[in-house]
Formats: sequence, structure tokens, C-alpha cells
Amino acid sequence: MADPKGFMTTPRQDWPRRPVAERVQDWDEVYVPGALLPIINKQADRCMDCGIPFCHDACPLGNLIPEWNDLVSRDDWQQAADRLHATNNFPEFTGRLCPAPCEAGCVLAINQPAVTIKNVEVAIADQAWELGFAPPRPPDRLSGRTVAVIGSGPTGLAAAQQLTRAGHTVAVYEKDDRLGGLMRYGIPEFKMEKHHLDRRLEQMRAEGTKFRTSTAVGRDVGAAELRARYDAVVIATGATAWRELPVPGRELAGIQQAMEYLPLSNRVREGDLDSSPMSAAGKHVVIVGGGDTGADCLGTAVREGAASVTQLDIYARPGAARDEDAEPWPTYPKIYRLSAAHEEARDLETAPAADADARLFAASTLRFTGDESGHVRSLHLVEVDAARRPRPGTGRTLPADLVLLALGFSGPDREDGLVDQLGLAMEPRGTITRDAGFATNVSGVFAAGDAARGQSLIVWAIAEGRAVAAAVDRYLTGSSQLPAPIGPYDRPMTV
Repeated sequence: MADPKGFMTTPRQDWPRRPVAERVQDWDEVYVPGALLPIINKQADRCMDCGIPFCHDACPLGNLIPEWNDLVSRDDWQQAADRLHATNNFPEFTGRLCPAPCEAGCVLAINQPAVTIKNVEVAIADQAWELGFAPPRPPDRLSGRTVAVIGSGPTGLAAAQQLTRAGHTVAVYEKDDRLGGLMRYGIPEFKMEKHHLDRRLEQMRAEGTKFRTSTAVGRDVGAAELRARYDAVVIATGATAWRELPVPGRELAGIQQAMEYLPLSNRVREGDLDSSPMSAAGKHVVIVGGGDTGADCLGTAVREGAASVTQLDIYARPGAARDEDAEPWPTYPKIYRLSAAHEEARDLETAPAADADARLFAASTLRFTGDESGHVRSLHLVEVDAARRPRPGTGRTLPADLVLLALGFSGPDREDGLVDQLGLAMEPRGTITRDAGFATNVSGVFAAGDAARGQSLIVWAIAEGRAVAAAVDRYLTGSSQLPAPIGPYDRPMTV
């Protein structure tokens, strides 16, 4: 604890964002380059080194937060990088993409703004790469065992890296033409520039992990054939079966799923396309769904030059402060948060009819109507109460040339045939069944991440990848020294 009074003398200061008018003109990350390092030592000093650090429990990775806060406050970047990587394979991803439940569990957050844990994490990760503290770590010897990992999102990559470093020969199969899963084609560039992902993939290649892109297991290669070829298989395909909105007019053209829309803008950034065929340029856009995916669509539509963008959230607008009765510390509270995309929409007034920034709260879609050519032109909605019952007299209509459905995901997509070819048992909610050791009903086949847990945060995805790697290592060798931060039935802290 470098400064015992730091939490009393230093106010919270976050990594500043670039001006809205500037950043919406490009696709670079929203933060001011170079502005984090000058402030991060003092921010790390705010850590109280409390006797029971609840930030550990709030994060499924079990990150050693007080330890690396202290090291950063002393400018010991190498030791900080070592402690950070001891629990997290990809801190540059989580430091940019995670909503930071660790900060909600910070003891200081009981009555003050929490420590900027997420900012400290990303500063360590970036410094580790800048100063050469993240070298490849190939195994000393090979085990002679082989593992196929299906899916290259954060769960699959974490599992693959852990198993490779344990000495197993690992091949990652990815159905898309590039690696990264949703981090590649779902997360917009302004939230995480893809060179962070590419750099980590090169590290994994140098360690010995093999990658097979444009290969859908179940379609391009048989699932049973793959199982016969490898000693173990890890299914980490994610939860890609999107939820639908069964209302009148859903069949109209111009109503798209968020994950049909977002990958196209990412492909423009990759140079595959000159422009997105679903571009929001000049269109009135309505996003149905109030979560992070909806916010990603919002920021993307703003940058594409939409005429207007409105986001519908079926929940009532949350308060600015934690409800201590309903969501006491250290649980992650549902409060009003202003993401970078919402800040942009607010300042640019993209949705004049919205309650706040671009959002209409407690709003439920009733139906869509279109023009004579069958293209959507308006969305009809109604205000609802806490039980989602319509409030009489609150109906309204929004202009809509492009509607994006961001309603979440129910489980793995079964169209490729992977689930059925292996004969995997499934849960009623659409996820893969597994036991306490991450094993499915098929011998040697394990399931991890959103495909088995259901959609969750990136920290849970990486924790699942690390935990399933330990389970597979134990299956292959009889024991394992790999860390297993969570079990398959663990869940976030709730009341």
C-alpha cells in the first residue's frame, strides 16, 4: 500500500475520452491516447489494500487486484504484469470490454467512487506489451496428447493457450475467415482496435497453438470425425442463436439482427468491403434492446451517418445510485450508465424524442409497418409497467428505415450440425449440458463459455476457458496444475 491515505486525498479520475465531435469521425478507440499513464499511479494509490478484498470475488477470474494496484503505484510494471497475467490470459481485452463488476465490489465503493480497477488493468496490459513483458511461453516439453478447441472467442482462446502451455498439441477451429469470434466481428473498432487481438494471436502461434479458420465443425468437417482425430475436444462456440421479436411486420425488409449488422461494419474496417450493405447512412434507425450489443449498434450507426438513432429499453430508467435494499454492495447494481456511444448520441441529439441520450425506457414494440415495396418505415411502441403490461394511452410511432434487434442470445446455433452429430445433451434453455467437471455426455468432449453457461461477460468467458483447460488437462493426464478459477455452476454475486 504505497499511500495509506490515497483513497482519502485523491479523487477518482477516469481515462478521458476524446471529444465527441472528433471521435465520431473515425473508428479509433474513444479514449485520449497517452492520457492514462500520467494519472494511473495516483489512481492505483486509491486502493485501500483492504483486509477482505471483495473485488476478488466480484471478478470470476480472481484477479489479484490489490497486489497489482500496489505495484503500479510504485511503477513496477514487470511485477504488475506478472501478477495480472497470473489470473488473466487477455487483460487488454477485459480492460477495454468488461463492465468491471470488480469495481462494484470495491470496498471503497461502499461510500465513495470505486478505484479505477479497469483502467489500471488496461494500463498494465498495454505497458506489458510496450516494455516486452508479454513474451510467448511455449511449453518445455510436449505431452503427446492432442486437443481440438471449437471456437476462437475469449473462452476458446483462453482454453487453447492454457492447454498449449501445459504441453498439449492444440488446434483451434473457427468457422469465420478470421480469428476472434465476437471480439473480431461483433465488437466495434471504437471499443477495441483489432491490433490488440492480432498481437495476442501471434503470441499464441509462437507458443505452438494451431489455428484452422473458415472451418465450421459439423459442416466443413464432421464432428464425429474430429472427435475421433483428437484425444479431447472443447466446445467453445459461444451463444450465437439470437432471440427473435415475434410481432406483426417482422417480415419486412430492413429489420435485421444486430449480429447481421455489426460484422459488416467490422469487415469494412478489415478492408473486405468498401461500405456496409446495411449501412445506416441517412436512415432513421431504431435499436430494440437496451444492452451492450444495442449500444454497439448505436455507436456504429452514429459513425455511419444515420439521420436519427433511437434505442428502446424495455426496462424503466434506473436511478443514478445503487438501491441498497434491492442490490446491496458488493453486487453489480443496475444504475444509469452513460457509455461512450450514449454520450455521443446525447451530445449529437440523435434521438430528439428519447428520454435520455438515445434511449426510450420502459418501451415495448407492438408492430412494424412498411411501404408498398415491403420495406419497414415505422415502429409502433407502447410504454409498459414493471410487469411489462402496456400503459393505456402511451402508444407512439417512430420513423424507422432500419431496425436492429439486439435482444440477446439463447445458446449455440445448431445449424452447423455440431450438436446433433455428436449427440450432445441440451438444457431446456438451449445450452449444452455438462457435469461438474465441464464434461458433456460424450466421452472426451467438454463444453465451456456461453455455449454452456448462456450469454455472459468476457471475464466469465475467460474464466471458463481457464477452468475447462484444467479439466481437460486432468482428463488427459490424471492430474493438473492449471488453475481453475470457477466451476460450471458458479454464478455472479446476487442478493
